[in-house]
Amino acid sequence: MKRRAALAAAAIATAALVAAQQGPGQIRPRPAQGREPQLTPPTIREYKPRSTLVVPKHPVPRAKFPVIDIHSHQPTPISDGEFARVVKGMEENNLRILVNLSGSSGDRLRDGVEAIRKSSYKDRMVLFANVNFREAVAPGFGARAAKQLETDLKAGAVGLKVFKDLGMFDRRADGSRLRVDDAELDPIWDACARQNVPVLIHVAEPQAFFEPLDYTNERWLELSLYPDRRHQEGVRFEELMAERDNMIRRHPQTKYILAHFGWHANDLARAGRLLDANPNVYFDVAAVLYDFGRQPRAAHDFFVKYQDRILFGKDSYQPDEYPYYWRVFETADEYFDYYRDYHAFWKLYGMALPDSVLKKLYYQNALKLVPGISPAAFTD
Repeated sequence: MKRRAALAAAAIATAALVAAQQGPGQIRPRPAQGREPQLTPPTIREYKPRSTLVVPKHPVPRAKFPVIDIHSHQPTPISDGEFARVVKGMEENNLRILVNLSGSSGDRLRDGVEAIRKSSYKDRMVLFANVNFREAVAPGFGARAAKQLETDLKAGAVGLKVFKDLGMFDRRADGSRLRVDDAELDPIWDACARQNVPVLIHVAEPQAFFEPLDYTNERWLELSLYPDRRHQEGVRFEELMAERDNMIRRHPQTKYILAHFGWHANDLARAGRLLDANPNVYFDVAAVLYDFGRQPRAAHDFFVKYQDRILFGKDSYQPDEYPYYWRVFETADEYFDYYRDYHAFWKLYGMALPDSVLKKLYYQNALKLVPGISPAAFTD
């Protein structure tokens, strides 16, 4: 009797263990479930299986149409030698104009504008100004910052870039976190509306960066490699999204370009609701190619539907990485590598966007939103 009871208990325990290992909706164990590898398992960095899939390949080394990169970071002021190096990579990729979002403000911005004007490539780069949030924010900060911004725009800046520190790290004078929708900043957004220049704003980080550091986190490898990208404590992702959306609603005349697709490239339904509710909002595609490339049909339909609201941007200036964007946007290729394994361990697929959408994505939408960019180099 005792033996039967023990066997029954063991069977129940085994069944419970198997059930715990099963995925949602799985009603029976799968073959090899519960087995341990007889060979030494590789690390996550070592496992690089060579695909046996044979499919057509259409690499795109150069964009089909000229491109304005709305999201780049370059030195300010830029030296002649560095500018020549940058332009070489631009020529290889059919990049016509880079928007340098690290334009600074005051004397440094003026020096940056002058360096571009005196260079051999004066029509290849423009600057966005920045607000100096290193000064603790107290009453009067917004008005002073708005005044400085208007001075920077007169000096040659063509827009405003706000970095991710707002909402996450910047502080008020009392030491509290500076919220994205803090009313003290209203004069800055209002100045952009008056001057008809866009605000390219980076709020938060990918949602996975705020989630638990366990093996279900699809960005685990990146977070393991880069400790400064871990945000398991402090302000939460949805708090930042709510503050951002509130700021946008309060300033309907201000044009906001949300960097990195607003971190909603992984949830296109949410991205669409944001655009539908706020005609003053636009997205750039910088550094989120991995999300478009794993849902090519849904992404294609989204880009077609919202073709007037999306701008090309890359962020990190690495000329050899741009062709991955061209291939995803321009071809129907299947199952090809992404350029950084710690961003995405999955493969990419092409979206095969029509030419009319590509032109808007690559340059027409940027020309419409940023009056300070000359259309002279573009034929339509």
